[in-house]
Amino acid sequence: MELKGIHHVSAITANAANNYRFYTDVLGMRLVKKTINQDDPSVYHLFYADEIGNPGTDLTFFEIPRAGNTYPGKSSISATSLRVPNDDALKYWEKRLTEHDVDHDGITEQGERRVIHFRDPENQRLTLISDETNSGVKGGKVWEHSSVPADKGIIGLGPVKLTVEDPAPTVKVLTEVLTFREISSYPSPVNGQDDIRIFSTGKGGTGAEIHLEVRNDLAKERPGRGSVHHVAFRVENEDELAKWKDRIVAERIPNSGLVDRFYFKSLYFREPNGILFELATDGPGFATDEDTDHLGESLALPPLFEGQREEIEANLNPLDTTRSR
Repeated sequence: MELKGIHHVSAITANAANNYRFYTDVLGMRLVKKTINQDDPSVYHLFYADEIGNPGTDLTFFEIPRAGNTYPGKSSISATSLRVPNDDALKYWEKRLTEHDVDHDGITEQGERRVIHFRDPENQRLTLISDETNSGVKGGKVWEHSSVPADKGIIGLGPVKLTVEDPAPTVKVLTEVLTFREISSYPSPVNGQDDIRIFSTGKGGTGAEIHLEVRNDLAKERPGRGSVHHVAFRVENEDELAKWKDRIVAERIPNSGLVDRFYFKSLYFREPNGILFELATDGPGFATDEDTDHLGESLALPPLFEGQREEIEANLNPLDTTRSR
């Protein structure tokens, strides 16, 4: 068994409508699923991805309207990367982010790759990362109706950064329980802190990395709008996920057991620093209940919730995601 890379990252927004406008209009991602948080059907769960929501391209958001500000700190998923095709694409994005008044740091270096660190309107910590030198997990394909040119657009999730105070137990889970291997490091941008360590799985590359930052100068993060809820890693299928469950149980790690999310099967657990991990299958995918030409245009409910549609829709703020034709 070997994890294939990053499956998705799920974060928190306080305003689904504003979130939708930013990630589709400014970042050019496609809303591939407008559904509900299956653990709290009173709020939206929005999935942004490539043309059809291929595994490894999904950045998702739970809408929690009363979510307060995030107070960044340790024991957190402290940054999410979004892949773009090459270094030239970063030049396009530097100009585009400036034109849209997006707070960003310009093009800089992160180890051997070029990146742009930026923040969304709720201070979600994001990074555009170039696939110029990528030789690992392939990216997805930009949707043909994206607001961004196909040769410049976002093609998937890149490295996810974890920030902890004590790295040893997290490293043990990554390398001894999961299938990550430590491959490199790069200098921390914070003076006096250790280098940021890079862990890779599967075929490696930008779509299969965890970056581990050690910070002994921070309090524990207080999450809110603009924070990340969890990161999910790719598992081939349900049979393999069942084997992963057996491994997690054998390690005596408390976990959710197998959970059917309809669009994929999942298993959840927390690593020792309290960060929530998910293992998720590559399928069946987002075209299970919608035509690919109309993904994300209406409220999709898994069969378990379809009988509650009228009640669920009454509790949600209307969100028009139909595409002009």
